[in-house]
Amino acid sequence: MIQVKGALVLGTIIGAVAGVLLAPDKGSVTRDYLKKEGKEIKDKLVVDFNEVKDDLSKATKSGKNKFKEDVRDFASKASYKTEEAITYLEKQLALLKEKNKSYQNPI
Repeated sequence: MIQVKGALVLGTIIGAVAGVLLAPDKGSVTRDYLKKEGKEIKDKLVVDFNEVKDDLSKATKSGKNKFKEDVRDFASKASYKTEEAITYLEKQLALLKEKNKSYQNPI
């Protein structure tokens, strides 16, 4: 997108320069023409810059939202894995308690 806009602006500038060099008009007419073309080019650049800025802003926002979603997914998966680890440890602890009881003498 940026490359296409850059090519369009460059083409406009080259066309304006070629037009000035090949035009048989008086200097004042040529200067007025250059001012007009310069303003149009400036306005076009401003519009293109704002579009690029908006595109980057949208991409950044989208990336930020995707990152937040990925963090939530990771936290959820980590929570499930933690729960599985706790369950496993509880089972192992129950087995150890049973084994420990076998070593105890009745009082």
